[in-house]
Amino acid sequence: MTTNQVPTLTLNHGVEMPAVGYGVFQTPPDQTVEATAEALRVGYRHIDTAAAYGNEREVGEAIRRSGVDRSDVFLETKVWISDYGYDATLHAFDKSAGKLGVDTIDLLILHQALPSRFDLTIDAYKALETLLADGKVRAIGVSNFMPDHLDRLLAKTSVVPAVNQVEVHPYFRQPDVLAANAKHGIRTQAWSPIGGITFYRDGEHTSTLQDPTILGIGEAHGKSAAQVMLRWHLQQGRSAIPKSVTPHRIAENFAVLDFELTADELAAIDALDTGLRGGPEPDAVTLETFGRDIPEA
Repeated sequence: MTTNQVPTLTLNHGVEMPAVGYGVFQTPPDQTVEATAEALRVGYRHIDTAAAYGNEREVGEAIRRSGVDRSDVFLETKVWISDYGYDATLHAFDKSAGKLGVDTIDLLILHQALPSRFDLTIDAYKALETLLADGKVRAIGVSNFMPDHLDRLLAKTSVVPAVNQVEVHPYFRQPDVLAANAKHGIRTQAWSPIGGITFYRDGEHTSTLQDPTILGIGEAHGKSAAQVMLRWHLQQGRSAIPKSVTPHRIAENFAVLDFELTADELAAIDALDTGLRGGPEPDAVTLETFGRDIPEA
């Protein structure tokens, strides 16, 4: 199935989600409306934001200004750790829905596993289950959950997450996480799908966008390194959430449907994995180090 020519992925409870989404992580609020509206103009129909990004209100405004019907936009946001706990997470939905200006959120996920207070994580997820049962969200999921976090969650809750959004790109594939997600029927969603996080090897800055293997594959297809990486995700069944505020890159990241990588090319990209994480270590995320108040409005 396609939506606006974008392939969709069927989540484990039957909800259809566009495979390529537009992300607004670290996009300042004053740039979010214009950038998100441009993404919708290009053809994106999946927008990914989060309470902790501080730009949910601007995402909602962009959708309203775009002229695209709300029912045609798959809207995803995340609950921050400071709002974990059953009642607090129910209220977190109210805060996010109010800022977005919507009654229903298509996918609501927990932003971190918070293993140091996993009791709060369990209670937060149970609140997501309630929101799902009440029809306030269409699907629920998690982010940055490692295999042991998933096992602990599934042992105490009833609804299998539809999505686990984690760092995945050619330099950090997380095969154990991919395997755990697949085992449980959870769709992997890649943040930093083109390795936008800064990497250092042997003290030297390196980038997937300048990787010779990826550039060579791109040259063979007449595509950029970013397009090759996004195609790699799609062909391996993942959702990808690229971000940019530059119009030509927003359009470039969307133009990944008219070519196909060979099995050898996919394997060559897989082989670039360094095992080095670019983002925070999930077990290091605590309320003491990462807690912040999420405003009411």
